[in-house]
Order: sequence, then C-alpha cells, then structure tokens
Amino acid sequence: MRMFIRSLMVIVSLSFLSACVTVQPPKPVVINGAAGYLERIALPQGSQITIAVIDLDTPGAIIAQKTFNIARAPVPFKFLLPADTISDKIHYGVVAMIEYQGRVIFQTYDRYPVVNNGKYTTEVIMKAVPYKQLQR
Repeated sequence: MRMFIRSLMVIVSLSFLSACVTVQPPKPVVINGAAGYLERIALPQGSQITIAVIDLDTPGAIIAQKTFNIARAPVPFKFLLPADTISDKIHYGVVAMIEYQGRVIFQTYDRYPVVNNGKYTTEVIMKAVPYKQLQR
C-alpha cells in the first residue's frame, strides 16, 4: 500500500511540474504594407512585382522575398518572420520593383526602414526607371 501511495504522489507531483513547463513559442514578427507608384500609368499585362525585406547595411542581403504577377498597384504585402531570426543589430528595410518582360520598369530608390525603428507597416513608393535604362 505504501508503494502505491508513493507512486501516486510521484505521479501527482510530476503532473503539477509538467503544467509549469509549458512554453509558448514567440510570436512571429509581422511586416506589412503596400507597394505602389505615383505615376498614372497602367501596368502592361504580365507585369511581376518583387517585394523584399532586406538588411539595409549589407548590400545583397535579402531576409525574405515574394514575387508574383500583378495587374495594378498599389500591391498589399505581408511577411511573417520567425522572431528568433530578427536581430536588434540589423537595420531592416523593404524594397520593391516591377518587371515586365524581364526589364525593371519601376523600383524603389529610397530607404523604407522597418522593425528596429518601431514601424512594422510601411508604404513603399517606386519610381519609373528612366527610359534610357529600359533600352539596354
């Protein structure tokens, strides 16, 4: 009987401990907004947009990226990044470009910082690529 009571007490104690060990995974970092341009120009059919979260201090460092077909702008976007992949030492930003038949026709020229400045929503404004660059 003593053995049974001891076993029962151990099981009850362990059940209380297991309830205390529950760990909630950290919530993802959500970056969202819209990417567009100010010119009143319709996009040609077959245009694609690429929107990326980048490290503003490291050229070519892409944290997350999405590319898809679009018919018009502005284009809403949303990135869900695991919290453990975000560093307070990195300056994050959002960039975008629109391509048609393999050529960039609109792109960002300005910096759109997010995350470490307390902003998680941004409006990204692209500008038309000069015509001379399109002829290459």
